[in-house]
Amino acid sequence: MAANMYRVGDYVYFENSSSNPYLIRRIEELNKTANGNVEAKVVCLFRRRDISGNLNTLADSNARDFEEESKQPAVSEQQKHQLKHRELFLSRQFESLPATHIRGKCNVTLLNETDVLAGYLEKEDCFFYSLVFDPVQKTLLADQGEIRVGSKYQAEIPDKLAEGEADTRVQEKLETKVWDPDNQLKDPQIDQFLVVARAVGTFARALDCSSSIRQPSLHMSAAAASRDITLFHAMDTLQKNNYDLAKAMSTLVPQGGPVLCRDEMEEWSASEAMLFEEALEKYGKDFNDIRQDFLPWKSLASVVQFYYMWKTTDRYIQQKRLKAAEADSKLKQVYIPTYTKPNPNQIMASGTKPGMNGAAGFQKGLSCESCHTAQSPQWYAWGPPNMQCRLCASCWIYWKKYGGLKTPTQLEGAARAGSESGPRGHMTRQEAQGLSPFTRNEGRAKLLAKNRQTFILQTTKLTRIARRVCEDILQPRRAARRPYASINANAVKAECMIRLPKATKAPIKNRVIPRQSLATIVKDLAISAPLKLKAPRGVPPPINRNQASQPRGGPGLLGKRPFDNAGGLPFSTNGRPFASGLRTTSQSVIKRQKVNQGDAPNPVVFVATKDTRALRKHLTQSEMRRAARKPHLPVRIKLPPPPPPRILPLPLLPSSTSEPIVLED
Repeated sequence: MAANMYRVGDYVYFENSSSNPYLIRRIEELNKTANGNVEAKVVCLFRRRDISGNLNTLADSNARDFEEESKQPAVSEQQKHQLKHRELFLSRQFESLPATHIRGKCNVTLLNETDVLAGYLEKEDCFFYSLVFDPVQKTLLADQGEIRVGSKYQAEIPDKLAEGEADTRVQEKLETKVWDPDNQLKDPQIDQFLVVARAVGTFARALDCSSSIRQPSLHMSAAAASRDITLFHAMDTLQKNNYDLAKAMSTLVPQGGPVLCRDEMEEWSASEAMLFEEALEKYGKDFNDIRQDFLPWKSLASVVQFYYMWKTTDRYIQQKRLKAAEADSKLKQVYIPTYTKPNPNQIMASGTKPGMNGAAGFQKGLSCESCHTAQSPQWYAWGPPNMQCRLCASCWIYWKKYGGLKTPTQLEGAARAGSESGPRGHMTRQEAQGLSPFTRNEGRAKLLAKNRQTFILQTTKLTRIARRVCEDILQPRRAARRPYASINANAVKAECMIRLPKATKAPIKNRVIPRQSLATIVKDLAISAPLKLKAPRGVPPPINRNQASQPRGGPGLLGKRPFDNAGGLPFSTNGRPFASGLRTTSQSVIKRQKVNQGDAPNPVVFVATKDTRALRKHLTQSEMRRAARKPHLPVRIKLPPPPPPRILPLPLLPSSTSEPIVLED
């Protein structure tokens, strides 16, 4: 009876799916709806399987730091695997769930340095948490509610003095005296001085402009002057003046005017107090979050002091009464009977019909995916229906409660081995292109984000034997026609181990398939797919509607503009003349194809030749700007006429004629 009674503050299991693990929640409120049902307002706790891989890596780092600091005893790999199932992440996310979906209680505690992690594995339904998960920001932060337990948080108590031994410690260094009860003043004199201090405080508030706005009436100023801050200041004044009333009176009212002492209750405005009450309703006494989200301009000490002063006001008493009245109207506890309906994932129960979710068509001889046992009073379908995986009764309960299998799967082992093997010794084409100096940074980031690790599927000898021995179960022709359907390799191997001793007696018959020669295959391919002649290279198709009707020159590199000289002979970007016979044709407009950066070719660098640079020098600045505004038009360059040949006279020689020699540049 007590086990089925659930109260506010209990950690419970909630079931939202028959095949998924339970949700772990903490009950905050129990409300009764209009139709008579009970809904629970709960705080969400998340498992490792609910967060991303990057956050799991962060959680692993935090776990390693905790083990080193607390000096945890060594545990096996299987225990480390199961400890990850016991770790939860607290959040501040609330949700409402039907109380009828509760499936039991559990225990969740905050992890501290004195805990032994292996002890959680010895207790049923026991979990721990040390980090807080934010589902919106996708972050993991350390919980601020750490319980400081351990040797480093304990005070060092000195040895007890012997009887008659004098204390040689300097008391002024150990503590500061703020009040001496054995003073020369009597209690009525002290009370009279405190009344004078309150009167001075009221007068000081009347002189202060900001205080007169906050406390416009005399009663409010007198009430503010009667707070503890004024009394503490008066008693400190007596202590500093050696309890001399005359000196203390002159200290209260110095030459500049009366001393004004204000606490946090006076410093805060009404709007700031409203913000504090709203934050307190949302976060409770988590002053770090209150300051960070609602009052960032206040210090943490100011927030804490205001809280304890706010608890002495009538506002706090009114809110406490309202909450008490609301709590009386809400349910304190609710009774949920034990859930006895059969799970639809049951494969076959005695005296019942087979379960759903593909559980009716299971083959015999399959073992549990977790503990690999072959005997169980009850089996449950687990995983995708086409995989035909199943769990025994104890592993199914473990899966529902802890969200994992008792032993690590092969997939987890391969992932762990891959992470420990270090970086690969080769680079993919996308990585090499991403590191190219001709690729922009944003493009390089996209290319590197698209990388996928290269893998090789290599079959073992047992797998190759199982393909031949269990050909009727594997059905390779049917599997080849349905490559998307999964094959339960464990079931095939298990059946192979049963049939293998019998199959070794009778040799396997190999079917010899005649293969054609290479010349025959090439001849058949040529007949079925005749070779198409390449079309002559012409003008590339236009990529813009405006370019369809524009005449274009020869094919420029990367769509660059061709240069034409005065004689009409077109020049390409590299300065070489185009081949003769190429003409500009009007072609149909085609849609621009967006090339994926991961599939793009390697970057190409085009270097201008000496002729191209010489042609560019003949363009004026206005012609360059005009060409930039109209890149689809060809550029015509007017070359200056060649200079006339220079005739250089040479001196006459006796053995030669006096004919001039012509030198041409």
